Amino acid sequence: MTRSKVALVRCRDYDVRSLSAGLNHSLELLGGLDRFINRQARVFVKINHLSSSAPAEKAINTHPEFLRKMLELLVDQGARITVGDDIAGGRDDGFLATGIRQICDRLGVRLVNLKETGFVETVIRGAVLEKVFIARPVLEAETWLNLPKLKTHSFTVFTGAVKNLFGLIPLGLRLHLHRRFFRNDIFSQMLVDLFSAVPPRLTVMDAVVGMEGEGPSAGRPKAVGLIVASADAVAVDAVASRVVGYDPAEVFTTAFAEARGLGAGDLGRIEIVGERIQDVEVRDFRPSAAAVNLFRNRLPSVLYARIQEELLLTPAVVLQRCTGCGQCIRICPTGAAQSNGKKAWIVEEKCIHCLCCHESCPGQAIRLKQRPVGRLINAGRDIFRKLNLRWRRL
Repeated sequence: MTRSKVALVRCRDYDVRSLSAGLNHSLELLGGLDRFINRQARVFVKINHLSSSAPAEKAINTHPEFLRKMLELLVDQGARITVGDDIAGGRDDGFLATGIRQICDRLGVRLVNLKETGFVETVIRGAVLEKVFIARPVLEAETWLNLPKLKTHSFTVFTGAVKNLFGLIPLGLRLHLHRRFFRNDIFSQMLVDLFSAVPPRLTVMDAVVGMEGEGPSAGRPKAVGLIVASADAVAVDAVASRVVGYDPAEVFTTAFAEARGLGAGDLGRIEIVGERIQDVEVRDFRPSAAAVNLFRNRLPSVLYARIQEELLLTPAVVLQRCTGCGQCIRICPTGAAQSNGKKAWIVEEKCIHCLCCHESCPGQAIRLKQRPVGRLINAGRDIFRKLNLRWRRL
């Protein structure tokens, strides 16, 4: 049985020496960059650029210095590079405040907001999707690289390599899919459908500083100190999620991709080179309050659905933080987010719990509420996770 190879390498911070050593060692363990990128090839690089206003230390986006060192390696290959993500539009340059624009300009690399380059209808024939619109630069490139960020996610539990592809489709379609697939398991099947259409040639995950708690934008930065790289993006997610305390089978995108033969989600099918998981695991990593997928394979579907309903997170506006910018209103797929012109609020009867408003709020003015039963379930989950971690160390 051929196993996917994943490089798991220490990188303590974003200092140029740490990044250079970490990225070079990661690629050497995988056989070198030449194995993935032909010289002078047209290469698209997908970053995670969720927030256009977040400084690098918030750990919301792929760190600009991480991107810079990766781009320097590609420039040395003579690659013709395009970097991009689909980000909220406006009169200002959405890549400027995060430092991404400066990095690309300094290296002479093309940087695009994917909504400005167009999307191409692509047939998928997936589990829940038959077609999707994918960003043109991805399809026109000879190969493409995935540079995700290790983060929790208040809807899908974990976001990494597979979910990073969601930014390859237009915002309007993303909102439609949130509205259509409001259960996290079906939504994750959709993400795997998208992944099946355009899997990356190489994934290099920024896990130097990740995010715990209520990610992908309102959680807390958490030092992880790693780079995780592989030709198999599913295996990257499996290893990275295990490092921070998840069973990879708890992460729907990983489990579904494994079941469909799109990558290795089972650690037994992965050859880890570099560090050992047990030597670098983060033992106090805090998951999202919605992270209870571990129950799915242990309970009847009706009971699991009931538990999932109790665990739903509902957004609520923190009025003291709300600036009335209107971002939550623009991104809400159902009209649940509303405003009186000065402050926003959420109409719970219209909310489908997609948490788009929570992800996009630039001032982190939207908190997530949970029902009392859900909080009790989470308390039990935390006890279970701690006992399970102790058992695995024995």
